[in-house]
Amino acid sequence: MEYLIIILVCFFSSVVGAICGIGGGVIIKPVLDATGVMAVTTVSFLSGCTVLSMSVVSLYKNLKAKHTFVFDKAFATVLALGGVVGGLTGKELYQGIISRLEDSSRVGAVQAFVLMIVTVGTLAYTVRKEKIHTKNVQSRAVIFGIGIILGILSSFLGIGGGPINLVVLFFFFSMETKQAALYSIYVIMFSQISSLLSTVFKNNVPPFEPQILILMIACGVLGGLAGSKINKKIENRTVDKLFMGLMAVIICINIYNIFRYI
Repeated sequence: MEYLIIILVCFFSSVVGAICGIGGGVIIKPVLDATGVMAVTTVSFLSGCTVLSMSVVSLYKNLKAKHTFVFDKAFATVLALGGVVGGLTGKELYQGIISRLEDSSRVGAVQAFVLMIVTVGTLAYTVRKEKIHTKNVQSRAVIFGIGIILGILSSFLGIGGGPINLVVLFFFFSMETKQAALYSIYVIMFSQISSLLSTVFKNNVPPFEPQILILMIACGVLGGLAGSKINKKIENRTVDKLFMGLMAVIICINIYNIFRYI
């Protein structure tokens, strides 16, 4: 039963993550925390690995596909390099909080609370985004700084970037939904690579069963492939509706997790 839960959660989370550009970890992390099938620290690490596999596959498929917009590699790389710096910073913040807590599982409450606040803000913005005047930031320094913030949240929460990426890309760069999803996945990939390498080199990898990691990565890859295909066939409006419905569910799960870990 434990393996079935992990497979279903990781696959469908990766499908939706690839469609919406939110990485999948924003679903995997709180749902697996809520089920209690693994320790919080293990879920954070394995969720990050799954999101990384999904992002690599999804990015490859999306870059090969034809779009109505041009993918600006220079802009994406500056944003992603900021994500690398943020990913390393977020991992240090995560380890620092764990070291100060007598019960490491309590970090789950901190993560759930931060993720809930981020998700509520994201949902509120998405509902009203048609009425919000967006920006078109050009400064490389500001773009790099935005990447750092996204990387910190991605790494600390163990979600790969999640909904906050899309809102930031909507507001600061006036992107449409599918365009923002592609750039979001690009940043997610780099921030997760830096976070994973930091964890490995500092010997902070939590205990886990290798077969579970293999299963989760396989689900991430298959989900990323399926989500990329679906993304090409649906309209931006449909992606927005899926995104908003997902945010509402995630808010409820995080409220449950806050009380579960307190």
